[in-house]
Amino acid sequence: MGSVSLKIGDGTARYRRATIFSSAVHLLMLASVLTTNLFALYAFTSAPSPSSAGPTLLLHHGAGGGHGNVSVISEHVALIVGEIEASQRRLHQIERELAGYDTFDPVKPSLPSELKLFLARHPLPLGRDARSGITEMVASVGHSCARSTAADLLRRYMSYKPASPCPVDDSFLPQKLIAKACEPLPRRRCLSRPTAPAATPRLPFPQSIWSPGIKNPGAGVYGLDKLIWIKHRGRNDFLINDVLALGGGGIRIGFDIGGGAGNFAARMAERNVTIVTSTLEVGGKPMNEFVAARGLFPLFLSPTQRFPFYDSVFDLVHTMNALDEGGAPALGQASRTEALEFLMFDIDRVLRAGGLFWLDNYHCADDERKRLVTRLIERFGYKKLRWVVGEKVGTGKMQVYLSAVLQKPARS
Repeated sequence: MGSVSLKIGDGTARYRRATIFSSAVHLLMLASVLTTNLFALYAFTSAPSPSSAGPTLLLHHGAGGGHGNVSVISEHVALIVGEIEASQRRLHQIERELAGYDTFDPVKPSLPSELKLFLARHPLPLGRDARSGITEMVASVGHSCARSTAADLLRRYMSYKPASPCPVDDSFLPQKLIAKACEPLPRRRCLSRPTAPAATPRLPFPQSIWSPGIKNPGAGVYGLDKLIWIKHRGRNDFLINDVLALGGGGIRIGFDIGGGAGNFAARMAERNVTIVTSTLEVGGKPMNEFVAARGLFPLFLSPTQRFPFYDSVFDLVHTMNALDEGGAPALGQASRTEALEFLMFDIDRVLRAGGLFWLDNYHCADDERKRLVTRLIERFGYKKLRWVVGEKVGTGKMQVYLSAVLQKPARS
């Protein structure tokens, strides 16, 4: 009874003396272990009766007696161990393939020399990895560019001599490579050629917002729209001033995913809110150049990529139909639930606690898609400040649209 104290630094470790009760418990546990082992030994070595033995055991029964049972059990154990080892080898192989260790051949003659330089292997600083057997380190990105689906585009994209002008036969090659899941794009060592004369004047900000001085690349959501978010066009339309009021005056910087021509960023800029707009060259139109000419911040980025921002930096994240693009492994393919989850987790990562996620007029292809998106959003525990599901006429039939303003909770 009692205790023994051991003083170590500023702390005290206490060890209780063994009591009669604890000793009895230990003896009972020891007896249980011994009994279990004896029963297991008896089960493995005893010979079963002919009536109860199965066909497999009867083949080994006879002069050997219990040794036949042990032989059968050993065979089963060997098979199980073999399957486990085969599964481990397959998992290690998958790991190596995902890391690009075995899928990239640096001596393959069809690959551009610039890509080989970028993806060259380097010895591990501490030698061979005991678990995977890997001895070299490879680049963590860019391996999808070496696959056959993107090989021809890649050769055209990197067909230049270092320090010489970049090829201009197809200005949308980067977009095509992104559509083949070649993202981020390989580094290049060529000199870009301007798409507009160097003497072209740029209008001052904020005049450039609605008069950028270059050709309008399109119409509607992909071009200038001076009424969107300013005037109600349907019950699913939220006005910018109303959403900013929901933020309590704390919205200063935001991210617009798949923002087209940057109209959302333009409206926010008029209210002293900085918006980064990710956009692709939609329909062969130079969207990034157009957004920059308006004095706004374009980002050539697919929703399928990880956002290049630190955690909890944005007060607002806005998107319209980027959920469909982000839910695809590469643009143009069918949406996948897993990829959509990754997109939502990345949105949640870059949005600060208390920040707003504005899902703006998201087109639900069917009821199942609406339920999927709804369940996924509800899993994050966001507070629904605004939530409207309505119908609009599109392509000759009624279509369902979801609009929501959600507030990220403060998680412990």
